[in-house]
Amino acid sequence: MLDNLSIPEDIKKEPELAIPSIEEQKRIVEELKRLEEAGELTPEVLEAFMTGKRTAPESE
Repeated sequence: MLDNLSIPEDIKKEPELAIPSIEEQKRIVEELKRLEEAGELTPEVLEAFMTGKRTAPESE
């Protein structure tokens, strides 16, 4: 089925991100909920979290 699919040799590959720990995932969810409630959750902010450019603050 995918025999005719070809990927160009010069395609830019994104680096693989490590899967966050469960605790980190919980902090990310809390931060996203906080941002959403504050009206600060934008597609750009969400993208930053999903690409690893932004992380959740450390818990106190």
